Amino acid sequence: MKKALNLGLFLGLISVTSFVLQSCNEDGNKKTGAAPVSTVDSTKAIDDIDKDTVVENMKKDSIATKEKKSILHHEVDTAKLLTDSVSPRYIYLTFDDGPLNGSQFIDSIATAKNIKINVFLIGKHDRMSKGLHKYYERYMDNPLVDCYNHSFNHANNKFTYFYSNAESAYEDFDKNEKDLNLKHKIVRLPGRNIWYFADRKRIDMQSGSSTADLLYQNGYRSMGWDCEWKKGKPSGMPVESVSFIYRQINNRLRNGTSFSKNNVVLLMHDDMFQTRKAQKMLSDLIDSLKLHPNYEFAHMRDYPKQK
Repeated sequence: MKKALNLGLFLGLISVTSFVLQSCNEDGNKKTGAAPVSTVDSTKAIDDIDKDTVVENMKKDSIATKEKKSILHHEVDTAKLLTDSVSPRYIYLTFDDGPLNGSQFIDSIATAKNIKINVFLIGKHDRMSKGLHKYYERYMDNPLVDCYNHSFNHANNKFTYFYSNAESAYEDFDKNEKDLNLKHKIVRLPGRNIWYFADRKRIDMQSGSSTADLLYQNGYRSMGWDCEWKKGKPSGMPVESVSFIYRQINNRLRNGTSFSKNNVVLLMHDDMFQTRKAQKMLSDLIDSLKLHPNYEFAHMRDYPKQK
């Protein structure tokens, strides 16, 4: 009997609590002026709006989004550089290891953009096929393209061994100059970023230094590079983005960290540009650089140029 009584009291308390809570919620709605929840017919709501206006606004939003995405970081940098006091500044686009598949597209892009470029050629590649020899001839016949010496055998990719004998390395360069009928005594040492000309010398590795010395003594100028557009493995595609390379060139010029101030040499390789995507990247980089009023494309035979 006692247990039944307790159960009745418990149920009564629950009912009272429920009533109080309901009253509190209703009072809260009245005090805050909260609107009662109602359902909306979304189809009817859309019909009440001018559909042409909606479509037009959607188009505008889409265009605005695309324009925002198309703004590259280097365009902001370009705006800042318009006030630079140094004018002009010189860009040297250099391509190694040609002739290779890709050389023909580099030649075409240089012609289409009407810019000076520099190619460092390998005699062994020229002899590999009639097709590659035609690419070599295209380079030689193009007044916008300067052809330079990158050795005959490219050290057979055994660089330490190649440079261990400076005389035989020198003979390899001499053979390349004669076989390819090169007009300028300008070289780039395979596998080495070495500068040596006009009593200015910088070496990245001691192996190769004595070869550079011998080349210099025989009237050659050894040319290195300031920045590199790296080639991916195994894809062969350019690794970095166009905007990254553009900013790298800008920074070298603005900070005065290139080998010669106001002159920047960019290293690339011919076989990076076999695909349409890679060719577009090269074209985009050139277009971006051309937009800058203080930049000029130059030949390595004139390096370093001064304003």
